[in-house]
Amino acid sequence: MHDENAHGFDVVVVGGGPGGSTVSTLVAMQGYRVLLLEKEEFPRYQIGESLLPSTVHGICRLLGVSKELEKAAFMPKRGGTFRWGSSPEPWTFSFSVSETFSGPTSLAYQVERMKFDQILLDNARNKGVEVREKSSVVDVIEEDGRVCGVLYSDVDGVRHEVRSRFVVDASGNKSRIQSRIGGTRHYSDFFRNIALFGYFEGGKRLAAPNSGNILCAAFDAGWFWYIPLTDELTSVGAVLRRESLERVQGDREKALMGLIEECPLIAEYLSEARRVESGPYGEVRVRKDYSYCQDTFWRPGMVLVGDAACFIDPVFSSGVHLATYSGLLAARSINSSLNGDFEEAKCFEEYEARYRKEYSLFHDFLVAFYDMHRDEDSYFWTAKKLMNSSAPGLESFAELVGGGASREDGVVNPASYTEQRESKFREFSELANQPAGKSGTDRDLFDSSLVQAVLEEGAKIQVHTALGEFVDDEGPMREIGLVPSVDGMHWADSRH
Repeated sequence: MHDENAHGFDVVVVGGGPGGSTVSTLVAMQGYRVLLLEKEEFPRYQIGESLLPSTVHGICRLLGVSKELEKAAFMPKRGGTFRWGSSPEPWTFSFSVSETFSGPTSLAYQVERMKFDQILLDNARNKGVEVREKSSVVDVIEEDGRVCGVLYSDVDGVRHEVRSRFVVDASGNKSRIQSRIGGTRHYSDFFRNIALFGYFEGGKRLAAPNSGNILCAAFDAGWFWYIPLTDELTSVGAVLRRESLERVQGDREKALMGLIEECPLIAEYLSEARRVESGPYGEVRVRKDYSYCQDTFWRPGMVLVGDAACFIDPVFSSGVHLATYSGLLAARSINSSLNGDFEEAKCFEEYEARYRKEYSLFHDFLVAFYDMHRDEDSYFWTAKKLMNSSAPGLESFAELVGGGASREDGVVNPASYTEQRESKFREFSELANQPAGKSGTDRDLFDSSLVQAVLEEGAKIQVHTALGEFVDDEGPMREIGLVPSVDGMHWADSRH
């Protein structure tokens, strides 16, 4: 075993996805020594192709990759189009309905994650992060109750020991070291689903200007996503309730094609298309997305970022958002702790409180859509309200939120959320369930107090990236909490 010098790095980040790239870059930009260990070799396949305005115009601008995203020529999207709810015709939600996302920031991207994640990882290298691919972390190093490094195996199977002042686990829901944080990962009995998906060439597009929108369509067995990644390539997936597990067993291609035939709108859009059968997009995949939340997100010397800490049902495609936003929060805590601004515990208590609130807000929306108007016979996917607020629209609202602490009772007991927030759910439901206009005109959901709550932090981040100064007029989210510093890269005392 090769042993690097004690504290050879200030931070070791495990995982090279959006969360790991974000936190490593924002810490390295402050002059600290950062090592990123990624078990795979990029580019590598990853699901989750739909980004949000605040990710693109907020976090990505902070990272300094705006030009690279423009050069990549990803598919622009202005919102989402949905065949769901009381209207038999598809209706559209556009980011530009909100003043926050109006103008140039009203567009996001549909991305091939192989390309997008590569941009973020290359940017981390360019910003001073040492990146080692094909390096699989197998355990953490502990001394006196504190995590002080990791053990990893390189491509040749040689074990290495690396010491650091902090370890960030951004290695996703299949993390090998997440359990070392302590506590328990609590799974929801309510939010469980199965996705069966593949990629097609030659699929039809919505009429301009919505040709880059995600299209979501409900059908008896569940709902479909239809994401245009390029002019030719489309990601298509069926999301089914867990009781339908038998439908995705056996011949996956036959199962997917059969489900497509059950959804007339998707079948029409794919009537002249062919499934991709080779390369990274040639496989028909199955994914079980079970929502969960960890008891604790940090311990001395270690913090969980993104899916390593928590995951919420993918109907809002919140994965990249939660990963990059938690990466920003974790970077603030690490930078502040390394700089000696505040004690470690105070910094990471702020991280956990804000990240839990972000997760809580997504959970509130899920309960509002899935549970409040639930049809027991057709389960929650055929409930009218589900897509009356949809993945792209909600993601844009919830893009960069921070807020008060929550211990996520709703993960285990979602009925508690309904009881606490029923009036807000009804308010939003009434807005969302309005009939679509004759021409499928945009629906304004920004009058809802639920939407306003998740919009606030995204607005602050976008103002920060535009003006170069972070302003938090509302003060701390907790009585003894911290606020973002003027540069947005640290925490500051709210009393000054």
